[in-house]
Amino acid sequence: QVQLVESGGGLAQAGGSLRLSCAASGRTFSMYTMGWFRQAPGKEREFVAGINWNGGWTYYDDSVKGRFTISRDNAKNTVYLQMNSLKPEDTAVYYCAASSQYGSRWYGDFGSWGQGTQVTVSS
Repeated sequence: QVQLVESGGGLAQAGGSLRLSCAASGRTFSMYTMGWFRQAPGKEREFVAGINWNGGWTYYDDSVKGRFTISRDNAKNTVYLQMNSLKPEDTAVYYCAASSQYGSRWYGDFGSWGQGTQVTVSS
């Protein structure tokens, strides 16, 4: 397993941008599929974006496709989520997570989680 720490959350206006980072500890970071999830108050945790071990394949929930970009830098043990054209409905706690399952969107496949970072989008 890896230990994950998110950063970069905060307050943004609708239409604005934020960039989240997730720093991982451990020498096996490059072996994992990485994902971003989010959870709004009173709602289930939902998949946002995923990236395979070398960054060659990315996949997104339809609600963020075209607005969010996931990327990773294995030399820095870091995964990023660039969020553009933010909407109030993007407001949530965002979590990064690591999985040994290729291409998973199911939170149960992700065994390591960060503590989360709050993203709030005002209208």
